Formats: sequence, structure tokens, C-alpha cells
Amino acid sequence: MSSKAPALYDYPEDKEFGKASPTKIGMWVFLTTDAMSFSGLLIAYGILRATRPWPDPVQVLGGVELSGLMTFLLICSSVSMVMCIDAAKRMQRNQMLNWLLVTIGGGAVFLGLQVYEYSHLMNDMGMTLATYEHGENLFSSTFFAITGFHGLHVLTGTIYLIYMYVLAHRGRFDNGDYDQLEVAGLFWHFVDLVWILVFTFVYLI
Repeated sequence: MSSKAPALYDYPEDKEFGKASPTKIGMWVFLTTDAMSFSGLLIAYGILRATRPWPDPVQVLGGVELSGLMTFLLICSSVSMVMCIDAAKRMQRNQMLNWLLVTIGGGAVFLGLQVYEYSHLMNDMGMTLATYEHGENLFSSTFFAITGFHGLHVLTGTIYLIYMYVLAHRGRFDNGDYDQLEVAGLFWHFVDLVWILVFTFVYLI
């Protein structure tokens, strides 16, 4: 008679548990350090806003409609990235390529809208990298520093995904080995998550 006590929960075995690739671990380490950089920028922004005269961001930036659309685009691009990896798991090549192309398009449109926003703020609202003619100069410098730093990440991520598309088109992921695609997806999801925080703290609050 067996003396082994029955398990409280009988979960199915996770075949992927403990099998993270070195590249995936490396990406997690990088994202952890990168998150600290964004945290420092947002904390500095919060301290400055709490201790100095600060304009209403909604009025200064001319509303949140454009930034809201940018947020929606990045959220949709995260969903399309999930669909891309799911198609790679099921070895459905055409769907994988199509969803990856949608993700790349979302990043490219986001960058185009950010360029338009910067042009509008500089030409119509009097904001530059160092000055804001209607109030506290630190608002413009912190705004461009935070959103520009994030925009650099979106640009990097979009180029990264284009490279993944080239590999996918050449058949790199057709055999079910999609680890590189998952690593790229981790970076893209991080970029999307950070923008949600930036949108909340800089544009909404």
C-alpha cells in the first residue's frame, strides 16, 4: 500500500517549465534594467511636478485624442504580436507573416503620429526641447525626454520586428523553432506596457 500523500492540486505538467533559452533570459535581464531607466524618468517627472509650478498637460498638449489613438495602436499591435507567435506555434506560415506585418505597421504608424505630434507642439504650441513659452520650462524638457526615449524604443522595436519578418519570410520559423520570435515579442510587449504608463502619468494625470 503506497504511503504517498495525494497532491492537493493535480495540474498538468508544463513541458516548457524551466526551459527558458539563454536569449530569452538575456532579454528579461535587459528589460529589467530598461524598466529601471523608465522608472527613473517617471519618478523624476513626478517629483518635479509635485514641487514646481506645472501646467495642465491636457491643455498644453491640445487634448489626449491623438495620444489616445497612439495608445490604442500599440495595444492592438501587442494583440497582433500574440497572434503572430500563436500562428508560429501552429506552423501556419502565412498567418504568422501577416500578423507580424500588422505589428510592424502599428509601430510605424505610431512613430508617424509621434512625429506629427512633435511638429504640432513645436510649431503651434511654442514647445521646444528646452523651453515652453506659456509656463514652466521643465515641462517641455521632461515631456520630450520621456516620450522621446520611448519613441526610440518603438523605433528599435520596429526595426527588430522587420528583421524578424525577413527571417520568417526565409523560413526560419517554419520548423516550429520560434524562440527568436518570442524574444522579439517580449521586447514589443514591454514597449507597449511602458507607453501605457507614460500615457497615464504624462498625458492623463
